[in-house]
Amino acid sequence: MAKIILNPLDSLGQINRNIYGHFSEHLGRCIYQGLYVGPDSAVENVRGMRTAAVEALKKIRIPVLRWPGGCFADEYHWEDGIGPQSGRRRMVNTHWGGVVEDNSFGTHEFLDLCEMLGCEPYITANVGSGTIRELSEWVEYINSPSDSSTAQRRWANGRRDPWSVKYWGIGNESWGCGGNMRAEYYADVYRRYQTYCRQYTDVRPYKIACGPSDSNYEWMQTLMERAARYMDGISLHYYTVCNTWDNKSRATQFSTSEYYQTLKKALFMDELVTRHDAIMTRYDPEKRIGLVVDEWGTWHAVEPGTNPGFLYQQNTMRDALVASLTLDIFNRHCDRVTMANIAQTVNVLQAVILTEGDQIVLTPTYHVFDLYKEHQDARQIAAYVETDTIGEEEWRVPRISASASEKDGAITVTVSNLSESEPQDVTLEGFRAAAAEGRILTGKMDAFNDFGASPLGVQAMEGIALCDGKATFTLPPCSVAAVTLK
Repeated sequence: MAKIILNPLDSLGQINRNIYGHFSEHLGRCIYQGLYVGPDSAVENVRGMRTAAVEALKKIRIPVLRWPGGCFADEYHWEDGIGPQSGRRRMVNTHWGGVVEDNSFGTHEFLDLCEMLGCEPYITANVGSGTIRELSEWVEYINSPSDSSTAQRRWANGRRDPWSVKYWGIGNESWGCGGNMRAEYYADVYRRYQTYCRQYTDVRPYKIACGPSDSNYEWMQTLMERAARYMDGISLHYYTVCNTWDNKSRATQFSTSEYYQTLKKALFMDELVTRHDAIMTRYDPEKRIGLVVDEWGTWHAVEPGTNPGFLYQQNTMRDALVASLTLDIFNRHCDRVTMANIAQTVNVLQAVILTEGDQIVLTPTYHVFDLYKEHQDARQIAAYVETDTIGEEEWRVPRISASASEKDGAITVTVSNLSESEPQDVTLEGFRAAAAEGRILTGKMDAFNDFGASPLGVQAMEGIALCDGKATFTLPPCSVAAVTLK
């Protein structure tokens, strides 16, 4: 019997809804053929946005969407993507597949999509190949309520009122594809560029510095030491890669050992957040600066027969458990993690939606976000887990993972059984519940949804028993559940 002990009096504060954010890059079929099909498409759409995808994302209450990249951000020039579509500049996407972008999806289209979704836009500005003036005028074009020449260009393109975009990333992966910069150099570049990310309305720009890749603690140290006073957030990127970067696991055909290896590597996120938080706290003890994990998720081998530059992969229950583990970690660090963006929303890496023609598939990862959505803006509460470990050799993991929050008099506990073969009895203690109900996602470790066959979805959870205020239930192997206590 595993035990989860809740303590509603022990809280790190509110779980920022933006922890449940998403990432949409100009990569493969994420934007084109994914979110955006164009207004003349036979696929059902509103102003070019795929209706089924928009409705699906609204259902999981997507809070924030990052765009246009990723590596693509540092070769993207915003002026190429405004004005009449027929006159927009065509460009080669040198990072992802060498395809030609026609820029039919630009600033207006992205912000229109965010308004349809009811989510906050998060824009990453071009620092690698762009100029300070380019950044400054993009912010002005989007946010200025004045009648400046730059604002009047926005009017001429059909938008009179400013959008008042809050979240701005100052470059992406500047240590790599965004310019191969040294930390000391980027710290100065960041200080300079962010100066010209001006405030035009009552919405103050939330400026996000390019932080480290996984365990590059020296980069975090340097940025915090040299630029902390100028930032509101700092990013962290970490991908869960089974085996090695040069020999990645297949997305759907993998061994039990690879299953547990993947989960073990996903759990490394906790160490990363803990250690980066410790560095940040030396310079920011009040935790004013948010840790923004704006790229995370599984990175498997691409599906056979697809463009390797498009990073298209299937999505199994293994991926769902990676999502569950990772979101639990973010919930447990909600005093420092203020935003996270899974990579990526549609058709790329650990996508929540796959598309083909006029069809869409909701992946197991999508259903995890559905199960976890009640945590958004809820008050985090401590959930102490007593469980054993499972796995193989060095790839051993806790059998049970959980996190909890309280909102409107109800407690939501999200809990997963990481065993690929054994059910697990669980008891929830510490809160005297008068009623309990749950929803669950479960399937074999390599099960997935595909076009024409989607067996995996959220179901009502049966068999939750209450005795003396404690809730007990059995989790099937390889499952993720959300239990509501009242």
